[in-house]
Amino acid sequence: MESLGGLLQQLNPSFREQSRRIMADLLEDPYVREFRAGHPELKDAQLMPDLSKLYQYAKDSKNCANCPGLDNCPNDFQGHFCKLEVENFNGKPEIIDIKAPCSKQIARQNEHMIKQRIRSFYVDERALSAGYNDVEIMGKDRLRAPAVNRVLRYISETKANGLSTQGLYLEGSFGTGKTFLMCYLLHELAVAGHTGVIIYMPDFVEDLKSMISEGQKLKEMTDILKSCDLLIFDDIGAENLNPWVRDHVMGSILNYRMNRKPTFYTSNYNLEGLEKHLSFTNRDGEETNKGQRLMDRIRPFVDVIQVRGENQRGKG
Repeated sequence: MESLGGLLQQLNPSFREQSRRIMADLLEDPYVREFRAGHPELKDAQLMPDLSKLYQYAKDSKNCANCPGLDNCPNDFQGHFCKLEVENFNGKPEIIDIKAPCSKQIARQNEHMIKQRIRSFYVDERALSAGYNDVEIMGKDRLRAPAVNRVLRYISETKANGLSTQGLYLEGSFGTGKTFLMCYLLHELAVAGHTGVIIYMPDFVEDLKSMISEGQKLKEMTDILKSCDLLIFDDIGAENLNPWVRDHVMGSILNYRMNRKPTFYTSNYNLEGLEKHLSFTNRDGEETNKGQRLMDRIRPFVDVIQVRGENQRGKG
């Protein structure tokens, strides 16, 4: 941006006369007049040294009033505007200019912070970046309204009282919005400052099998899942388990989290069906006691929510 001094010199060789004219115009600017109305202690003579601040303030204020969007912000410092304050130094008022973030910039920063609190593994990022609103969630399918109300109540209680050790287990048929509701819960509690991870179980389990010989990578992964505030196992029961994943990885994660932090699940199985699934592996066949052992780390620490409704996949 051209400096105000340079602009004045170009306008007329008589710099002092032109500065008075520019000053007069600035003082008639509606934004400057509004600022001065709030600070009657500022006299005309005191404004002379601060013409450049007033000029920037008026310019930014006009740009913001006709905001073309954050990505097209015409201000010198994108997403910020010149904010003026008055402070007293040695008994004299002086204008202080500050580059302040606008509401759109603050909203973008907040959204970035929210995204930093959420990690996903093998889950479609569109599910996490989708816009959420209560009307859409409630109105999309009335059959799932009881489940939606229960999830909303959990969010409200957590915001009011902090994290509990009790999670949620969403069971229901394909496409009824279980993953969507868990992503909504994760997003809302991330806004409140909690960290979270969501994992798509079928792909996660296959990836874990390749980590058997990569101890450090496996440890880093399990530490993330143990330490996050909110952990969601999405579509549990659809994975192809082996004994090592079930007993050493899942067992270790859930053993750490129980009585510490809440864990959440979505599944096409009810709890009894999930126990049967966890009791069987392709290598060792049915091992009822090992499936029950893992369920002892799931069943007592979740409230079951049945999600009813039509299959929404493929619908606009």
